[in-house]
Amino acid sequence: MAATADIVWPTKTREIHNHHMNSAVWNDFRFRDDDIVIATYGKSGTTWMQQILAQLIFNGQEGIAVSPLSPWLDLRVMPPEAIASLEDQTHRRFIKTHLPVDALVFSPKAKYLYVGRDGRDAVWSLYNHHANANEHWYDALNNAPGRVGPPIGPPPDSVPDYFRRWLEEDGYPFWSFWENVRPWWAVRDLPNVKLVHFNEMKKDLPGSIRAIATFLEIPIDEATFPAIVAHCSFDYMKSHAEEVSPLGGALWNGGAKTFINKGTNGRWRDMLTADDIARYDAKVRAELGEDCARWLAGGA
Repeated sequence: MAATADIVWPTKTREIHNHHMNSAVWNDFRFRDDDIVIATYGKSGTTWMQQILAQLIFNGQEGIAVSPLSPWLDLRVMPPEAIASLEDQTHRRFIKTHLPVDALVFSPKAKYLYVGRDGRDAVWSLYNHHANANEHWYDALNNAPGRVGPPIGPPPDSVPDYFRRWLEEDGYPFWSFWENVRPWWAVRDLPNVKLVHFNEMKKDLPGSIRAIATFLEIPIDEATFPAIVAHCSFDYMKSHAEEVSPLGGALWNGGAKTFINKGTNGRWRDMLTADDIARYDAKVRAELGEDCARWLAGGA
């Protein structure tokens, strides 16, 4: 590993603004040396990672309302008081973003966790998120001042059609998947960056939590570790959905249990054609390269 003085740290090269994002908020953010930033493309395991960090930081406590503790900092409609509340937090802070690393202000002393997921699985989860959004979700994103670009409308009835347009139009109607993954993959060897794959967490949750704790230099209390693991399971998060979902699920029809949907992979396999799958496979290799494509498809 290179000495810290020899490392070329990422620098911010652009701003991203759309119906969801305002990357400029990072320009004035005051980091603490032990901050943790959770980065993902949407519906790739963000809330799951937030729950893991809450359980590690608070040592397996019940009843932790994760969303107010870990705001999506660059969400355009995030209330200023929610961002300001980070200054009052006395525990180790963990903050959420859906930005690529080159649209962030990067702190060499903070820790960054990037969660990856196969794009097809992310889109199937994204469709549920979008199709069940209620009028409050649309009103907040489309009618609050400051939106850049066109409004976001309802999705089609067909999930495969949703996927095909997402693939053909570079992440429509949200944002580019490739531009999100590529810069994080490029900085994966930095000492304060760790890439984690959704599939790896599903395959070995206790091992994944231990690896995350080691990276963050959080000691494991073996007496409470079984509770930490249990509280990060899908079944626990589904049964405590109001605690872990943004705004308690108020922006989705069916509430928080709609937001915490299935947590499964591969639902696309019986719905996409062989041509759809081939086009995705070719695109991911062209955009990200063979090594990243292989990792993204299933993890290490």
